[in-house]
Amino acid sequence: MTVLIIAFAVLTLLAGIIIVINPEVIFGFLRNHLDKLALHILAVLVRLALGVLLITQSSASRFPFVIEIIGYLSIVAAIILAVMGRRNFNRLMSWALSLLKPFGRVGGVLAAAFGAFLIYAFV
Repeated sequence: MTVLIIAFAVLTLLAGIIIVINPEVIFGFLRNHLDKLALHILAVLVRLALGVLLITQSSASRFPFVIEIIGYLSIVAAIILAVMGRRNFNRLMSWALSLLKPFGRVGGVLAAAFGAFLIYAFV
């Protein structure tokens, strides 16, 4: 199961690098698919699955307590996104995408750092 976490981490690292290089690739895709139900469902399911994986596999990492906390935070985020509904999810995403100009690349660096941390924690 740690292979799934490492795969997610690699994808997060790559997405962060892409955002740093050209933020419009990722953010343009999100903007174009904002009105689709699948984006909301995917946001919830990925956070839920990642949270469960991190909690169950935390003992296999270098930082079990930190990984477990991140797992619980991920599950809480999934629950909040599920409960908030589509309209509020769309408003949240629109607001987050509006921050692209001043903070887009910073978010990319943070995403890449998070992916790299997960890789380091599980390899």
